[in-house]
Amino acid sequence: MKCRFCKTELEHVFVDLINSPASNSFLTGEQLNEPETFFPLKVYTCHKCFLVQVDEYKKSDAIFDSSYVYFSSFSSSWLQHAKNYTEMMTKRFGYTDKSLVIEIASNDGYLLQYFKQNNIPVLGIEPTANTAAAAKEKGVDSVIDFFGVSLAEKLVAKGTKADLLLGNNVLAHVPDILDFVGGMKVILKEDGVITMEFPHLMQLVDNNQFDTIYHEHFSYLSFYTVKQIFESKGLQMFDVEEIPTHGGSLRIFAKHAEDASKEISPNVEALLGKEKSKGLDTLAYYDNFQQKALKVKLDFTDFLIAQKKGGKKVAAYGAAAKGNTLLNYCGIKHDLIDFVVDANPNKQNKFLPASHIPVVDETKIKSEKPDFVVIFPWNIKEEVIQKLAYIKDWGGKFVIAIPDLQII
Repeated sequence: MKCRFCKTELEHVFVDLINSPASNSFLTGEQLNEPETFFPLKVYTCHKCFLVQVDEYKKSDAIFDSSYVYFSSFSSSWLQHAKNYTEMMTKRFGYTDKSLVIEIASNDGYLLQYFKQNNIPVLGIEPTANTAAAAKEKGVDSVIDFFGVSLAEKLVAKGTKADLLLGNNVLAHVPDILDFVGGMKVILKEDGVITMEFPHLMQLVDNNQFDTIYHEHFSYLSFYTVKQIFESKGLQMFDVEEIPTHGGSLRIFAKHAEDASKEISPNVEALLGKEKSKGLDTLAYYDNFQQKALKVKLDFTDFLIAQKKGGKKVAAYGAAAKGNTLLNYCGIKHDLIDFVVDANPNKQNKFLPASHIPVVDETKIKSEKPDFVVIFPWNIKEEVIQKLAYIKDWGGKFVIAIPDLQII
């Protein structure tokens, strides 16, 4: 395998999470009796550009198809994050009814709806037809396609160019990251702005977030490496923010390298310095991650086995992709966790891949009264703990496995 950015032959394994089905390949009851396809989940570090990456074992068009089950609007905290972003960007850059905001991987219109409410024209680009249909109901038109140079050129030929081009949690999801960034260069207006948000590799390593590794995430990104990738396509970073979403993310601001109208924020050099001081540009930084993941595996499985032996009932909340990575790496099945609750009806009455834990609605927690509720989407744990505070009425406790085992 060669690095998807600099084409260096990859030699250094960052972590091997063994084999796993695609994290969002939920099963119907009928499919439980059929064979499942497992793919390697081995992640490499490039020793030249330090892009951390998994091979494209499962093709992106097979992952992001019309049966895709992730809808952004089911998290209230994520909707608030989106609304805050639109207000901040409109105030900072002065978008009006003469502007065009384009979002790549616009999902169900969770973010563009807020620009539209302020009479700012929007366009979504989204490969999954079912989420694009949900966006349409919010009045957000979407191009149903994968983004890259080819699509960007087609849109530009029709007179479509972006004043603001944004993408949240998509940069890590593209197998051909050079074509993707090249497409952004094509479709951005001469004085336009790009923002991208993605989980920060530094947080993944420092906080043992190995469960954020799955087949949808082809790349794991530092600012050091993303800056190089953008520069290779004629785009320049002019600002960056560290934000708390998804366990610690970056929001980057980019422009055409030829655009002299925007000053380079001191935040750019400050974050590069922070990453380099931690050693993100050295192989040593990426060593021993396998052992950190193994400790979580042993602690979590020991906990579940002890509860089963003690006659306790364990359920979970959030049928999240990160939960499936954790379960499958740990080898946990439905005999140790009875059920998982999720607010998304597209996931309910299905089963988690490999573990076959049933996905149900919240009424099941109230009727079954589990002793423990494992929170898989730990990045929104405050939201979940508040939502399910009533489990304390029967002595129920919350459990979080990452970065280490916590009982709340």
